[in-house]
Amino acid sequence: MAMLLQQCTYSQPTNQQKSNKMDTSNKKQTNPAYSRDDHSPVNLSNEEWKKILPKDVYEVARQKGTERAWTSPFETSKEIGTYYCAVCGNALFKSDTKFESGCGWPSFYEPISKTSIIYEEDKSYGMTRTEVMCGRCKSHLGHVFNDGPPPTGLRYCINGVVLDFEKAKDAEKKYNAEKKG
Repeated sequence: MAMLLQQCTYSQPTNQQKSNKMDTSNKKQTNPAYSRDDHSPVNLSNEEWKKILPKDVYEVARQKGTERAWTSPFETSKEIGTYYCAVCGNALFKSDTKFESGCGWPSFYEPISKTSIIYEEDKSYGMTRTEVMCGRCKSHLGHVFNDGPPPTGLRYCINGVVLDFEKAKDAEKKYNAEKKG
């Protein structure tokens, strides 16, 4: 357990279902802040977030919780595409920056842009770490460590429950359909 605490963060059990199937149309209906096109900051109170987010997402994203290690289908996924914030739809990571770190959570060595992630010192649980949050809605994503692979040497250890994923082929089909319409 001490090893896991050092590698990422305290694990709390969840009853989340293992599903990386994304339904953004439903998110748009239940979460007015969710958008892949709007990049403006989202500033909602935790009470507002609690009303629109699923319980497991709220606990991690807004309460700075952690899903149990090895419970996210994204941890072992090899699909090609883009990872988004499940809270607001902000693009976070490309799949080609994902790697197998062995820590039990999806790991990436580089965010999609310098503004997609924000950083804050985290001194919880008797450790000093760097917390990473969504650059658009400031939701807790996980932590970043200096033990990753080249070219950055960083390991972004991210809770899968706060990630959405879109396959590159699906995005291309959607783009082409919108272009024709």
